[in-house]
Amino acid sequence: MTGDDKNQLGGLWSSTERTCIYLLQYTTTTKARLLQIHAFILRNSLYKNKNILAKFITTCSSLAAKRFTTSSEDATNLIRHAHKLFDHMPDEYDTFVSNTMMRAHLGIHQYDECLSLYRELRRIGTFKPDGYTFLTLAKLCTSTLDARRSQQVHNHVVKEGFVHNMFVATSLVDMYAKLGQMNCAQKLFDEMPERSQVSWTALVSGYAKCGEIDNARMFFNQMPKKDTPAFNAMIDAYVKVGDMTQASSLFNEMWEKDVVSWTSMIDGFCNHGDIDTARTLFNTMPQKNLVSWNAMIKGYHQNKQPNEALKLFQELQSEPSLEPDNITIVSVLPAIADLGALDLGKGVHEFVMRKKMNRGGSNICTALIDMYAKCGEFTKAREVFESWNVKETATWNALIHGLAVNGFGKEALDVFLEMCKNGVKPNEITMICVLSACNHSGMVEEGMKWFKRMEEFGVAQTIEHFGCMIDLLGRAGCLDEAEKLMEDMPFEVNEIILSSFLSACGYVKDAERGERILRKTHGKEYWNDGNYITLRNLYANEKRWVDVEEVKEMMRSKKTRKEVGCSSVIEGGEVWGFASGGGDRLHPEWVSINSMLEMLFVHMKKEYFTNMDM
Repeated sequence: MTGDDKNQLGGLWSSTERTCIYLLQYTTTTKARLLQIHAFILRNSLYKNKNILAKFITTCSSLAAKRFTTSSEDATNLIRHAHKLFDHMPDEYDTFVSNTMMRAHLGIHQYDECLSLYRELRRIGTFKPDGYTFLTLAKLCTSTLDARRSQQVHNHVVKEGFVHNMFVATSLVDMYAKLGQMNCAQKLFDEMPERSQVSWTALVSGYAKCGEIDNARMFFNQMPKKDTPAFNAMIDAYVKVGDMTQASSLFNEMWEKDVVSWTSMIDGFCNHGDIDTARTLFNTMPQKNLVSWNAMIKGYHQNKQPNEALKLFQELQSEPSLEPDNITIVSVLPAIADLGALDLGKGVHEFVMRKKMNRGGSNICTALIDMYAKCGEFTKAREVFESWNVKETATWNALIHGLAVNGFGKEALDVFLEMCKNGVKPNEITMICVLSACNHSGMVEEGMKWFKRMEEFGVAQTIEHFGCMIDLLGRAGCLDEAEKLMEDMPFEVNEIILSSFLSACGYVKDAERGERILRKTHGKEYWNDGNYITLRNLYANEKRWVDVEEVKEMMRSKKTRKEVGCSSVIEGGEVWGFASGGGDRLHPEWVSINSMLEMLFVHMKKEYFTNMDM
């Protein structure tokens, strides 16, 4: 037995070495404790023991990975200390320790440092890479989505003689598949003398992710043994194209369903508008993680059921092992905004601040600004904007839009100019917000100016921008200009633009113009319920009862109904929704509710006339 081999046996280690390994394995890991151990290792030259060195690097890496989400600076400092100790290693770099150091850099997204270390080790010449070295490099390529570098890694694998190593070859197939280079992945897969389960799954997942469902299904059907990740990849592919029949068939075929399987199906049914089936699956799944809860909350909001989204969010808060994250907050805030539940929104804001979520990206900031603006609390929206550390284009857009919908058009344009001054590049949504600000404040000339200047910002005019301008001109009574813009735009008229124009015709009681547009767009699918109602009201204003009846007949033939308006109140911490226009007639307390509304109406009339007499 060599001296090195003896040194691997803890029983033959010195008491100092045993003390060090005990400290690393069995004491509470904190940054302060690791710095003390770092000094202890240097003082006693324990870096010569590769097991201690690797253990120290691994411990630093584990703590750094935990700290990385909240403080990248702390994580970087920890890995820096690990690397300082690594640099004390003798000239003949140990492969195991070197791989550990590379993985430590990779763990906190220090991709350049990881690659630089590999290049430096190769330059020295005494370093001998092994299969784990190339597993790390393959993961680096997928993390950085660097196709050029992936080919270099492949070349090094061939040069070092690891191309027929099943684990290395599998990692390369997985690398190419995740990069979308399916030709390379397929070629490597075909050349493998022995294929692992992981290599089959990697190929299927790669084709599925690229949207090549036929190829994915072909290899899926050929798999010697279909595992859960392969099923999940296929289900996800079908979900993304809206084929819930195939997704359900595979889901029912699975022997072992995991949380990913259930959540993919929930997400698919939510996107498909089948919220009831999604909820049934959610209630049925044996184990739920935060991703599952987030998918269901988001699904309720997407399907215009903000009450249910809020109820589910409140249920989540009672789960002892789960805590809302950034995605949860971004999913529930729009539902709160739709309900106008300001107090609940403030509660979520307090939670965000308490959990220090404001240190992260701008998604939560954007959602908070939008929520406060929709609840009419613009001052609070501005406070959120000013206090946030990271401001991206979406954050500025939310503030501009919040000002616009609250009627502060000039202030919205001031924020837009401030945004440009700060070097933040506007996008399509920014310009929609700017035009909307002009629209809400009746600033026709300003709107035309920014509409014409969009190309200066590298933003192409879309149908949404034309829609904003047509609505702006229509509301200002400039129907000739609005109609000309509608005729000249390089897009077909859609239902939103048609609604805006017909409403404008209604403002000035111009039924003839409305009829003209009707003839041009007759038979189009975008003649929605609201457009028929607008046209009917337009005829009624001019007492054209024959035309009114004709439109009513068209509405009856198409089973057109006016969309019921919904409102909500908060009582006892619970949201109560109610519908307008008789939409709640099936409510068990409808008679009592209606009676109370009539009493309130009489009381309001009495108060009004009393004040008039005064």
